[in-house]
Amino acid sequence: MFDSLIRGGRVIDGSGLPWFHADVAVKDGRIAAIGHLGQTQAKTVIPANGLIVCPGFLDAHVHGDLPLFVDPYHEPAVRQGVTTYVLGQDGVAFAPGSATTQEYMRRYTAGFSGNFPTPGKSWNTVAEYLALFDLKCAINACTLIPNGNVRMEAMGLESRRATGDELHTMKRLVREGMEQGAVGFSSGLDYVPSIYADEDELTALCEEIAPFGGIYVTHMRGYNLQKAPPALQEVFNIGRRAGCGVHVSHFNCVAEQTIPLLDAARAAGIDVTFDLYCYLYGSTLVVMLTMPPEILEGGIDATLERLKEPAVRKSLEAAFANPRFPIETIRLASIPNDEYRHLEGMGLVEAAKAAGKSLVNFTCDLLVATNLAAGCVIRHFAERHERDIPALMKHPLMMGGSDGIYTGGKPHPRGTGCFARYLGHHVRNGDWTLEEAIMKCSYHTARRFGLRDRGLLREGLAADIVVFDPDRIADRSTYEEGKTLAVGVEHVLVNGEPVLLNAQRTRALPGRGLKRG
Repeated sequence: MFDSLIRGGRVIDGSGLPWFHADVAVKDGRIAAIGHLGQTQAKTVIPANGLIVCPGFLDAHVHGDLPLFVDPYHEPAVRQGVTTYVLGQDGVAFAPGSATTQEYMRRYTAGFSGNFPTPGKSWNTVAEYLALFDLKCAINACTLIPNGNVRMEAMGLESRRATGDELHTMKRLVREGMEQGAVGFSSGLDYVPSIYADEDELTALCEEIAPFGGIYVTHMRGYNLQKAPPALQEVFNIGRRAGCGVHVSHFNCVAEQTIPLLDAARAAGIDVTFDLYCYLYGSTLVVMLTMPPEILEGGIDATLERLKEPAVRKSLEAAFANPRFPIETIRLASIPNDEYRHLEGMGLVEAAKAAGKSLVNFTCDLLVATNLAAGCVIRHFAERHERDIPALMKHPLMMGGSDGIYTGGKPHPRGTGCFARYLGHHVRNGDWTLEEAIMKCSYHTARRFGLRDRGLLREGLAADIVVFDPDRIADRSTYEEGKTLAVGVEHVLVNGEPVLLNAQRTRALPGRGLKRG
């Protein structure tokens, strides 16, 4: 007898091939049979007439590193059919790392990772971190090795080039992380201290992941019309020199400019891919958008002391008058301070006026009050348009990544809506076929990150399975209410156990910490 039998659905297996009618049987956490299974018996029978049966989705870029510990049932993912997170993003995350490194990362990334308490959980290595997910959350998690973490372990927050000995230490940490099951290596070249890594350092570290088939994943040095071409060239150079695949996170670029660059790189033998969330607004730290890099040198405490100085504030007036990002579009999403929290949802300029302060003084006061942890939503640069989203989505190199953030009162809607929007709005709008959408959200990602038993409906593979109504699946979250859950997913199995059954959450926590291969 099977454990579960999903009967009578339209199966889309994740390969990109057309759907077919079949039953799907599950036993011992694996897909046991696919076909017309007649009167086969199972402990749980799930009717799927009129519904789509497909592999669970893998989120290629998401900030669930700490939220999964405090919200193990994690409906924002489950309600969209997401069954695996790729963590360790942007070069500033949580494994590997000593207590000092982890404390810095908790404080520095609190605006998008949330500095959530994790009582009873401690780790230093990739292996220890992955083990914490086993049967402790509803979905699976794998992780990248963050460049900022290994840099801190070797040389603290120094803004210079690494010495030979420091680079040797970083290479050892990357190699150990890959041996322990990491899926690759990440950088965040707008974030401290990853921003200080040059092409040579990143190449040397990527040489350590290449023998494992690891992937280099980067928040590259710029995405607008001026910065994207040289930033992409650096990515391509690293892939060519290190001999590894490269992947660009949240590829919010102008399609007309960057697609030819990607195609030329592929033609030249560079194994490049990218992920993309389907929104024109992004979300990150207020400090990263408003402060010049030199203000951030030396870490959080040094930055806070500078921001209190009148002379520094005076010097910032020029930067605010000629900002790197459109400050007028910044909306406050997460403010971990009681005095300022009521301003969540307001624009930064509007909030400064409400406080009766200049924009510079208000921003500095806000950053000091929140220990730099204020998070925001911001419009991407003006030259990027709605038409760029489907143009990039249709490109074969693209895969689904929400860049989801689960902290603050007014978060970006992508964390609860991105995958439902792919499968709902963009399929019904004709930007993708259903088969293409599912492939780009499942097998394309699983294959890219070396998760060989995920992303496809095949006998013998892990039973991460989603059953959804193609006519009803939809995102409901908005920029005003970013926490509203998606609709249309009826059943979700993770490692063979239902975590959503008849559109109702179960109490099962069958997730695993997944290792490459």
